Amino acid sequence: MTTPPPESTEKFDPGRAAEYQVQSRIALAGYDACHELSACMLAATLGPSRPAQVLIVGAGGGAQEIVCTGALEPQWCFTAVDPSQPMLDLALARLREHQLLERTETRLGYVADLPLEPRFDAATLIGVLHHLPGDAAKRDILNAVAARLKPGAPLILAGNRHAYASEPLLLAAWGERWRMFGAAPEEVRAKLGKILQGADPPRSEAEVAGLLGDAGFDAPNWFFSSLFWGACIARKRV
Repeated sequence: MTTPPPESTEKFDPGRAAEYQVQSRIALAGYDACHELSACMLAATLGPSRPAQVLIVGAGGGAQEIVCTGALEPQWCFTAVDPSQPMLDLALARLREHQLLERTETRLGYVADLPLEPRFDAATLIGVLHHLPGDAAKRDILNAVAARLKPGAPLILAGNRHAYASEPLLLAAWGERWRMFGAAPEEVRAKLGKILQGADPPRSEAEVAGLLGDAGFDAPNWFFSSLFWGACIARKRV
């Protein structure tokens, strides 16, 4: 894939990474539920209590995908990829805390840096796509993930999936969510300005489906929604 521009990685410097656990749960109402349901959807698709190798793209921060899925499926092992060292360091601390280091291989870098074989039984791409500017970068990462999955393997894709300006009520409610947790009006305005300038989500669920289809996945099945955020599962076409 094309290497994302430096600014998409520099967002997650040490200071930003340290805030992640608290801020992510404010920004995404239902953060834990989304990750728990993602684990359940993978287990329901692959079948419970059987070995699997799972690719976790953008695993830095809380490594919540691995924490939830590893607790549900003790025979699953993970390859965790992230281009930000501070975020990956946070993930390693969480994995150590939950005794998941022995089941996880961590890689600093990008999906395209991984070998094409052996292929994975499943993958997650949570909170990543809307940080990649432009459709080409989004297609690149989805193609890179697809190339490393077995035929029929499921992908969990989660992130913002509406153009922010197209949904002013959702954007206003997102600001109110921050106010609910103590943000002053000027801080809310700053956060709204930052998200409008610093992220580039797909413009609709139909566009997400198109990106997935172009990368070789079947139509997505949406299972979680929270304001702009949505989570879906799609299988790589056989």
